[in-house]
Amino acid sequence: MRMEKGLAELERVQTQLLQRIEKLEHSLLPSAAPSQNDTVEGTDTVARLSSILRLNGVHDFSFKRVPSDYYDWPLEARRHALSAASIHHLCKSIVLVNTQAPANVVDCTDRNNSKYYVVVVQYTARFNAEAVKNFLYSLNNGSIAKKKFNMRLAPEETSMELTGYGHNAVTCIGMKTDIPVILDEAIVKLTPDFFWLGGGEVDLKLGIRTSQLIKFINPFIVNCSSN
Repeated sequence: MRMEKGLAELERVQTQLLQRIEKLEHSLLPSAAPSQNDTVEGTDTVARLSSILRLNGVHDFSFKRVPSDYYDWPLEARRHALSAASIHHLCKSIVLVNTQAPANVVDCTDRNNSKYYVVVVQYTARFNAEAVKNFLYSLNNGSIAKKKFNMRLAPEETSMELTGYGHNAVTCIGMKTDIPVILDEAIVKLTPDFFWLGGGEVDLKLGIRTSQLIKFINPFIVNCSSN
């Protein structure tokens, strides 16, 4: 009998502890961002990008506003704010420049050998520039020396000039320049196939169906990251 009472008391204490931990976790997570209809309908960026997406057959997408300190949050808090499926569904777009491109390669005219590329990768992954270099070398069937590929993060002012988007706002939709896009293979393998990336403004995020995005922008799909 004493043993049963002891077990019951232990269970009661454990339950109380779990409840306290759960309350603490919720208190540390920022409240979810307001819904699209409450915050982003009617803004110029949302209207422009929504029109571009719909005209190109992308209908499964969503915009959400996030607070100004969003980038100070841990990934789990960001996931919670966007109601993303996991932290692995949080992605970013970065502009790369080939610093060793031949003198005649100055723009994005040739998508196989462009001066610039936009790469979409997960926040949880480590980007591998060497993998992109090897991919581009193979894409050109070895006709361009491998030393002529050296992919580096483009200066912020260059990124802004090419895309029209500032830091933490870059998205591969509606850019000023038609820059070839490289989509990390890991994103394509995500389940469900709906991920989040920049939405054209610092506090605006775009969630989009992966398959529809691929059909629209026709990106190169490259294994260019590691966890």
